[in-house]
Amino acid sequence: MQSILVFLQMAGAVALLLFGLRLVREGVTEAFGMRLRMILGRGTKSGIKAFCSGLVATLGLQSSTATALMTASFVEREMIPPRMAQIVLLGANVGTALTAVLVAAGMQVLAPVLILVGYLTGRRKGPAWSGGGRALIGLGLMLLSLGLLDIATEPLRDAPALAAFLSLLDGAWPVAAAVAAVLAVICSSSLAVVMLVLSLSLPPDLAVAMVLGANVGGAVTPVLATAAAGVAARRVAVGNLLVRAIGVLVALPFCAPIGAAMTALPLRTGLAVEFHLIFNLALAALVWPFVGRFATFIARMLPEQETPGEIRPQWLDDSALETPTVALAGASREALAIGDLVERMMQQTQIAFQKNDAAPLAEVGQLEERVDRLQQEVKAYLSRLGRAADDEDRRRAIVILDYVINLEHIGDIIDKGLAPEVRKKVGLRLRFSDEGYAELNTMFLMTLENLRVGQTIFMTRDRTLARRMMEVKVDIRKLERLSSQRHLMRLREGHSESQQTSSLHLDMLRDLKRVNAHIVSVAHPILDEEGLLIESRLKKAPQPAPT
Repeated sequence: MQSILVFLQMAGAVALLLFGLRLVREGVTEAFGMRLRMILGRGTKSGIKAFCSGLVATLGLQSSTATALMTASFVEREMIPPRMAQIVLLGANVGTALTAVLVAAGMQVLAPVLILVGYLTGRRKGPAWSGGGRALIGLGLMLLSLGLLDIATEPLRDAPALAAFLSLLDGAWPVAAAVAAVLAVICSSSLAVVMLVLSLSLPPDLAVAMVLGANVGGAVTPVLATAAAGVAARRVAVGNLLVRAIGVLVALPFCAPIGAAMTALPLRTGLAVEFHLIFNLALAALVWPFVGRFATFIARMLPEQETPGEIRPQWLDDSALETPTVALAGASREALAIGDLVERMMQQTQIAFQKNDAAPLAEVGQLEERVDRLQQEVKAYLSRLGRAADDEDRRRAIVILDYVINLEHIGDIIDKGLAPEVRKKVGLRLRFSDEGYAELNTMFLMTLENLRVGQTIFMTRDRTLARRMMEVKVDIRKLERLSSQRHLMRLREGHSESQQTSSLHLDMLRDLKRVNAHIVSVAHPILDEEGLLIESRLKKAPQPAPT
């Protein structure tokens, strides 16, 4: 029973430490987040500046993981070169170690003061005050957690069970490092594990091994967080993990002499935190001269490659640009491919809506990125059309361009409107009334059918289909208005399901109507050429009767 209480006290102290870390990170982000991003984005003109920017950002955010993710996003947007990104993360590693030193520097007596000042500061208006107050409260809780951790681990220091466990790990440094690495991954923080090691009475060699493991574990979280990101972002996270892993593999066989050397030093804050700082400083000094070669190695290890199902332009042949007829045919085929992607986006959204399952929506965002990229490729291709193009070719180019722009707008509506609305329905377990569900499902089915007809009209330029499409637009408008009216009637009648889904129902109707408006635009050039369109839907005002 006593051992269970000790474990719960330790777990509670670590949880309080992690909560304090999160408060500091959120508070600093609220108060100074934009400045920290500017430091990272602009402070990479030289190696020294990149290192310092990583260190400062990590000291502010109290998390090298947050710094790594921000850096990875900047590299993905080509705002930071890969070589400088690795130097930023070397600074971030040192920043984490400095944080451990500062937190462990015997300032627990300041915890109540920091919490009080943070509370009073946070009551003032303005993001800088409220964020700064939250950060001070978080720092106070971190210091408080260290005192609790010290108290919680006191019964373990002379416990026979701990002595027996340590005897099993005697010399088994890889096992100890692996245990610490797993704990760091679970906590998403190497700092928490280093503080835990500091609170235990461990032999110097074992403490060194566990600090090394915490270093590796702290680099795993950014790798997991960027697993679904682009290859540029993954390279940054994987590179940081490899740097730490190589340093740990080199140092691990020498845990005993390192531990003996550390005990000979005049330690003030504890072996664990001071070795953590020395290790990261030494790692930065040793790796820095080779970051360029290392970035090249990572680029070869993780080459640019097409993701499964990725579609690049297939029909845009630069050699055909001097022959406008052939070039326009290729651009038309590419536009049809974009239309197929948009149709797939709509299908996946409808499936998610019908099955009340958000899983099909995972593909929507990926498809939208491809639609955006292909649309840009078609626009750039048509802008380079050769001088041999006559007026008819230019008109056809404008029609193609107008079509792909409308398709891109449809993709945006699905990705940023319909998909989040369906995801909200699934996540909140909302249920439409039977009538409301039937009305929305009908709109989905009509929209999908109109997409297919729009593709046919674009390909064949059939005037009859184009005229029918314009008539369907009127039907869609009437259906949207009628569904809105029926929904309001159900609200007045007190239908609970309609009340819960009111804004969602109307938003989805609006977005489906917008999608259809973009689809119908494919018919405009055909009917306009035939003189079948009028300039305005306004009726002429009646003329006053002659007096």
